[in-house]
Amino acid sequence: MTRMPFRTTFNWEAFATAEPDLAAAVEERFGSFTHHVLATLRRDGSPRTSGLEVRFLDGELWLAMMPDSRKAHDLRRDPRFALQANPGAGQSMGGGDVRIASRAVEIHDLEGRARYTQEVEPPDPDAFHLFRTELTQVVRTFVEDDTYLAVQIWKPGEPLRTVRRT
Repeated sequence: MTRMPFRTTFNWEAFATAEPDLAAAVEERFGSFTHHVLATLRRDGSPRTSGLEVRFLDGELWLAMMPDSRKAHDLRRDPRFALQANPGAGQSMGGGDVRIASRAVEIHDLEGRARYTQEVEPPDPDAFHLFRTELTQVVRTFVEDDTYLAVQIWKPGEPLRTVRRT
């Protein structure tokens, strides 16, 4: 097993370069639905889950939030979060279950915000929180060959690991 050179931060582009097949599967899964589930940490350390739309643009995974939202306050206080793709209707889980663990970095610079708003066109381009992500883990769980439950686990600086269970 070859170890990847360790990087302290991985944005979406760096992850997609390192693991293009997994990145494509994850993007497809998130692209299948509009709303997903974000888990942040409240001031007292307890979890908070919220609905959220995500975007993959310019090599980044973006999180945008309404002004003064609780989830934005949570991320400003503690940037760690988990994001789970909408599993879809019923029990089919087409494309598998996808989860991302990451750290959020709020974007304040006008040029970065302008590029995002030009592409996404939010309701009020001057009043929203915008975060890019620094990935710490990507996990995809799916049924392989109608036989195995396969779990792909990626972490920065480590090779992709796949665990199969019958």
